[in-house]
Amino acid sequence: MLPTFTTRPEIRGTFGMVASTHWLASAVGMNMLERGGNAFDAAVAAGFVLQVVEPHLNGPLGEVPIILWSRKHGKIDVVCGPGVAPAAATIERFRSLDLDIVPGTGLLAACVPGAFDAWMRLLRDYGTLPLTDILTPAIEYAAAGYPLVPRIPNTIATLRDLFTEHWPTSAAVYFPGGRLPQAGELFRNPAIADTYRRIVAAGEAAGGNRESRIEAARRAWSQGFVADAVDRFCRTQEVMDTSGRRHHGLLSGQDMARWEATVEAPLTYDYHGYTVAKCGPWSQGPVFLQQLVLLKGFDLGAMDPTGPDFVHAVVECAKLAFADREAWYGDPKFVEVPLGDLLDDAYSDSRRQLIGEAASHELRPGAPGGRQPKLAAAVAARLPGDAILRGGAGEPTTARMGAGEQVMAPVAELKVRRDGRATGDTCHVDVVDRWGNMVAATPSGGWLSSSPVIPELGCGVTTRGQMFWLTEGLPGSLAPGKRPRTTLTPSFALKDGEPYIAFGTPGGDQQDQWSLQMFLRHVHHGFNLQASIDAPSFHTEHMPSSFWPRAANPGVVVLESRFDEATCGALRRRGHAVRMGEPWSEGRVSACAREQTTTGWVLKAGANPRGMQGYAVGR
Repeated sequence: MLPTFTTRPEIRGTFGMVASTHWLASAVGMNMLERGGNAFDAAVAAGFVLQVVEPHLNGPLGEVPIILWSRKHGKIDVVCGPGVAPAAATIERFRSLDLDIVPGTGLLAACVPGAFDAWMRLLRDYGTLPLTDILTPAIEYAAAGYPLVPRIPNTIATLRDLFTEHWPTSAAVYFPGGRLPQAGELFRNPAIADTYRRIVAAGEAAGGNRESRIEAARRAWSQGFVADAVDRFCRTQEVMDTSGRRHHGLLSGQDMARWEATVEAPLTYDYHGYTVAKCGPWSQGPVFLQQLVLLKGFDLGAMDPTGPDFVHAVVECAKLAFADREAWYGDPKFVEVPLGDLLDDAYSDSRRQLIGEAASHELRPGAPGGRQPKLAAAVAARLPGDAILRGGAGEPTTARMGAGEQVMAPVAELKVRRDGRATGDTCHVDVVDRWGNMVAATPSGGWLSSSPVIPELGCGVTTRGQMFWLTEGLPGSLAPGKRPRTTLTPSFALKDGEPYIAFGTPGGDQQDQWSLQMFLRHVHHGFNLQASIDAPSFHTEHMPSSFWPRAANPGVVVLESRFDEATCGALRRRGHAVRMGEPWSEGRVSACAREQTTTGWVLKAGANPRGMQGYAVGR
């Protein structure tokens, strides 16, 4: 089945391609390629611009996982940019505060912000351009201003009471002069510009070669004025959070000084001629691979990708894979994650037998290698069919229409209370260059709704610690120095042994659902990248959310209203709790690829029309 409609062409060329969730970041990345930089230079520059122009989706004190293919190194690498829990963050400490769940906002949930060091590690080891060139565009947008997309003032408006009553440092930045900024206006954040100017100055003052200047910048961040400002704010400020109370933070300058981004090998699985690579079980990345192992037993190519058989198969496999995520995934430096068994064909064959014609309403983790699964009490006690309404402090699920917006410009629903309950989201960027280098990165955290602005820095710190459980003995239990199991999950794939595609999407627990659907349409139905992105999408909310308050909707599947009634009716008859979203509300996938043709290598890219922000550029 070939699509009859796409919003844009799949762009093609030979020089370079950049796709991201904001056109300004895509343009800046392309500018780095035009200057002679490689894919990694472009990704880093675009990543810093995203921190400025999408403050509702990420910030300088956030995190980023990066997956890449370097032509020089000849292999796939993962740069691990999610930071770790502070040394003082123990279950006992939270229990002493009469908490049984980590708050979703404020300072208690703050982990080491890993984005800066991860970007610097990528730039130092794989890039070519100097730090000054890389940071200049972000500095200019922060200082001189950038035009606000509608989502930003809409988000800020929902936070007015929280900011004015409880987070005055945020109000000072996002309500300049007490006024709500308007869509299309230029918005400035001079404190972020000054922060990055000081970082550049620290690097330049160190002298030496390019690498030594990058190292000096890293020290200024993790051991210098940035770490000092974070430490001071967390120690001296009591901040309202989702518990309805005020708390100091636990994150310290020493936590930042002792952490650095690492490089590790990816997890891979071979599927229909593709070798798919994902981040490790400190992310939800293995869920993508587990779904592929399960879906291998279905003839997806014979199914209509907008029909009930396809949706049912994908959703039911997702339920099983995400159930295993809840029971088994965590930081492998702290817990044993039985990845060999989880990705074993025999294990998946037995799991696949659980899928029938009717929709499951149970959370059913497996027992890989005979091990018995462990679930948090709040999850294990949930009865089949119980529905807990979703909403919280993490990345949103389905986007909803805002007043006066165009049909393809949905706004994420934000439910904000005076205790600081709010949602944030995520960004994404993909790049491929003329030498065959490729990279996918998913920056997130440090949203303007996550924690108050630290005045000296112009931004708030990540609250990724909300993903920990305050119960001993679970893979996701809180522990000092441990990585929270993040939802951030960029994707990469080889085709016939050659690096082929880098892709990903924002969306929290939906990331490895939306990106998987795009990949399946491309592999099984012959859709090009743009058509695969544009096709009607869906997600299930069956599993517990990774974000505060860790809610779930068993059996629920949310479909864009572009699915026809025949498909929706058939899914309801199979027992799915079908909810209809807006026509263009599911996902923000982008992708860049490199394809061998009979006349040479061709680069190609696509980006998501949903939200009216994402663009792919190239030539």
